[in-house]
Amino acid sequence: MKRFSFLLCLLVAFSWGQQTDVVDFKSANVCVAFVPDSSKVNGIVNYKFDILKSVDSIFLDAVNMDFNQVSINKKSVKYSNNGTQLWIKNHFDAGKTYQLDFKYSAKPKKALYFIGWEFKEGNKQIWTQGQGKYTSNWLPSIDDMNDKIEFDLSITFDKGYEVVSNGTLNKREEAFEKSVWHYDMKQPMSSYLVALAIGKYNKNVEYSKSGIPLEMYYYPEDSLKVEPTYRHTKQMFDFLEEEIGVPYPWQNYKQVPVKDFLYAGMENTSCTIFSDVFVVDSIGFVDRNYVNVNAHELAHQWFGNLVTETSGTHHWLQEGFATYYALLAERDVFGDDYYYWRLYEYAQELIEQDKSGQSTSLLDPKSSSTTFYKKGAWVLHLLREKVGDKAFREAVKNYLLEHQFKNVETDDFISEVEKASEQDMDEFKEKWFISKKLYYDEMEERLKNESKYIKDYLSVNCELSCYKFIRKSKHDNLRIKIVNQSMHPPFKELKNVENIKVRQAIALLNSNWLRKYKEDYETLLNDKSYVTIEAALFNLWKNFPQERKKYLNQTKGVIGFNDKNIRILWLTLALITEDFELENKSVYFDELTDYTSPKYGFETRMNAFRYLTQIQACQEDCQEHLKQAAGHHNWRFVKFAKSLMQAQKEN
Repeated sequence: MKRFSFLLCLLVAFSWGQQTDVVDFKSANVCVAFVPDSSKVNGIVNYKFDILKSVDSIFLDAVNMDFNQVSINKKSVKYSNNGTQLWIKNHFDAGKTYQLDFKYSAKPKKALYFIGWEFKEGNKQIWTQGQGKYTSNWLPSIDDMNDKIEFDLSITFDKGYEVVSNGTLNKREEAFEKSVWHYDMKQPMSSYLVALAIGKYNKNVEYSKSGIPLEMYYYPEDSLKVEPTYRHTKQMFDFLEEEIGVPYPWQNYKQVPVKDFLYAGMENTSCTIFSDVFVVDSIGFVDRNYVNVNAHELAHQWFGNLVTETSGTHHWLQEGFATYYALLAERDVFGDDYYYWRLYEYAQELIEQDKSGQSTSLLDPKSSSTTFYKKGAWVLHLLREKVGDKAFREAVKNYLLEHQFKNVETDDFISEVEKASEQDMDEFKEKWFISKKLYYDEMEERLKNESKYIKDYLSVNCELSCYKFIRKSKHDNLRIKIVNQSMHPPFKELKNVENIKVRQAIALLNSNWLRKYKEDYETLLNDKSYVTIEAALFNLWKNFPQERKKYLNQTKGVIGFNDKNIRILWLTLALITEDFELENKSVYFDELTDYTSPKYGFETRMNAFRYLTQIQACQEDCQEHLKQAAGHHNWRFVKFAKSLMQAQKEN
């Protein structure tokens, strides 16, 4: 029996690995509805597929689902469900097209998230994350990214909510208290890119030069944050279409912010979902904005979605290209100095990784994000310098057109570079793609030769006093380096410095010198930077106890970013300032504790947990919320919560 079971496992594993050789799923019509109170999805699915080789069974990936009414070509068929796959048992003839229909239900533990439904009020949402989690947790599909399918989704949900998915919204039907949203895709994609987001949204629509609708969603209460959040979107879209040389390959482009997202953003086909922590006002834009994430996820619509890696060995083809083209788009917005500064920052991350012994080949599927993203971008920058701008752009264009809606390997791209440049790439490939060694000296030398800004930055050594350069230099990062290198913090220079970023760098310096420059430092509380105000408030409160009431009154109504960084700091300081508004202490404590609850995004909750723990005031409600956080779907939040609970236990 054991021998038989072992052979059966081998057979199943072999069949799983070889399915793309025997069956080609072409299209999927998906009708889904949700029961938020029980975190459940119900669906009816129709797949059409071609059989490439005769076979007696096929499968779909399907995690912990229940199935019924399974049929092939409208006739009931035998099937089995092992908890991870739905196996269809039937004789399938090579060269024929078949139709698979079934109903299913599931309560996904990942890839589909129900946010906020335990509260009567608040920001209720449903959203997906397929990459790294697998769409097969909520929709029977194919986890193998080499099988591309045209997905059309019809989504039933309560009236009053917006439903966003891949493709074009063909129509919206109303029935009783429900709406049915019909989305249509024209081209195939890997199933990890299937997406939907449901919530209370409004949207702004602009149009690219080529006529593509750019749909930008936002929470109704955030109407004043739309422009700074989506700033430069149209410019970057138009730039990338022109720079890449291949028209945007999908019908439209949508962007949707969601609460408690797992990452910064995800480039689902035609529908980027991103963390609402990037929803900012004009002040927040200075410190933390969506521009880079915006450009990166947009670039993925070509690099990752139009052409998709065959395996993790070639993951840089998605992340390296998206990082590089995002940087080119930002260069178009912010200029050459910004471009070279970011390349310099990437190089610093790579050299630090190298010093720790973590450098890997760009073609190692186990490489870090730093390698795939930052080294990948650097390799493209170096390659463009090597073969010339014309050949590089021709190669990229031909690579995309030749392999559009298909899967690719690194040699597919290198082949196009060799043809366009008429150069042999073997030596370059060995050095930059295959070798684990990081040629940092060559990268730095390139930067100094190509950018006077970087050359000046690297040559500055200002450990004593270079205050005059803080005023005279034209480059922010050079001035910030001078600020950070100065042995004596240049607080007295504040009256002469107008640049927000330079003043921010001064605000973040060691505050032990503040007493001599109190009046100058106080001006930072009026800066248009939430990072600056937060640092200045704390440092002034700490260094001048007799003036604490003044500083608290001055910043009483400031909230800060979406994570309420300044408000939460203010509440904490108000609570521990002995003679400040004694009559409001309990109100402030309740507000601070409330920010630890699941009603708020995990970034806000983390801030509140930290401060309450520091002042030893994480009491019963706070502790209950912390326990809940330890079971959250966001791994970063879970790690934070468990670490904090352990620290509390030890103390």
